[in-house]
Amino acid sequence: MTTEAKAHRAGLPHAVFLQRVTDEPATSAQVRLGQGAFLALRFVDLLAPDREAPTPDVFRYQWAATERYCAELAGEGTEASHLSCIVRATGDAHSTGELHLIGPSLFAYALYLEQESRLEEAEDALHTLIDVGGDRLATSDNISAWMRLGRVRRLQADFDGADAAYAQAGRIAAREDEWELVLSSRIGQCNVLHFRGNLAEAERGWRAVLADATSMGFRRGMAEAEHGLGNALERRGQTADGAPHLWRAYQLYEDKMLQLRTLKDLGSLLLRLGHVNPAENALAEVVRHAVDGENLTNAMIDLMHCASTRDDRVGFERWRERCLEHIGQSAPNLRTDFALKAGIGYARFGNYRRAGTSLREALEIATAHGLHEFVFRIERMLAGMNDCGAPDRVESAAVERPYRTESLRELSASLAALGS
Repeated sequence: MTTEAKAHRAGLPHAVFLQRVTDEPATSAQVRLGQGAFLALRFVDLLAPDREAPTPDVFRYQWAATERYCAELAGEGTEASHLSCIVRATGDAHSTGELHLIGPSLFAYALYLEQESRLEEAEDALHTLIDVGGDRLATSDNISAWMRLGRVRRLQADFDGADAAYAQAGRIAAREDEWELVLSSRIGQCNVLHFRGNLAEAERGWRAVLADATSMGFRRGMAEAEHGLGNALERRGQTADGAPHLWRAYQLYEDKMLQLRTLKDLGSLLLRLGHVNPAENALAEVVRHAVDGENLTNAMIDLMHCASTRDDRVGFERWRERCLEHIGQSAPNLRTDFALKAGIGYARFGNYRRAGTSLREALEIATAHGLHEFVFRIERMLAGMNDCGAPDRVESAAVERPYRTESLRELSASLAALGS
């Protein structure tokens, strides 16, 4: 077991699931599901390689008790089904000695928790899979668990932990000569650099990944590198240079969800350049088709920003209200972005008191989670508001006129055809 895994096992394992009682009535379905998750994962812990194997009678007793509790949750929706699958897979793994059987059910549960923005719980489920399964898992499952752990940590702004998880995935992949997966781990580390605000290093990393993916013929790696490079250039102020990379990523991706993520980023970039109509075309396509909560929320935040750019107060309030339905459990970077752009919108409409309140909220979230680039931008805006009353005047996202090139005109025409 790794040092990190040992640290995870310290204290009461899976206590994060019991914390639901602080947010919900004790008799609510969410609290009972949290208790069910706690019991199911404690049952999985019986198979951990660093603990004495339970006697057959002890295992059968805990199996029956956990299965009975989960059966009482039947009818409580998707999470209850996941818990029943985990208990069944654990029993089968113990009976057959095939410990890899726990992998699919635990991984599926972690994905569900991530989609529900229960990121600490998702991290716990993934750590359980790694701690208990480890090298007894199929290699692909072991690598996938570490890669997903990196993503979940990044979404919580735990950048050191995310980088360590991606690095571990890369080491396992290299040991097995899985070079496309090694490339995927490097992509994860580039994402950590990007969201940490180390944009120069992120750009260098993306260019290196793109070169290697191209030489090895890995289409997915090429798409992700083009995507990351486009975003890095945009955030470094080379916005027009980033657009062609994002469009190439959209064309290279074969997965619809990833195409929609790219469209969201392309829409945001075009808005920065002053191309509001094509930006809205891209973002509206995301809202029409996205089933991914993070991407959908991102697109709605930027459509709110489009509305304030147009001086459309009604549209701004409509999108702001829709964002509020999703933002509560979102990752720190999303909550910061929402508060920031809401503050810009209020300033554009002359409501400087609410603008200041929203910007200070954004600064508080960004500071608490180490989102350094956001902190720098927001501090500049608040200083500008003190100087001239309107933070919008010092925000680079508030463009004055569209930046036009032939490639951007062609790109805009392609986006206009998406919804037709």
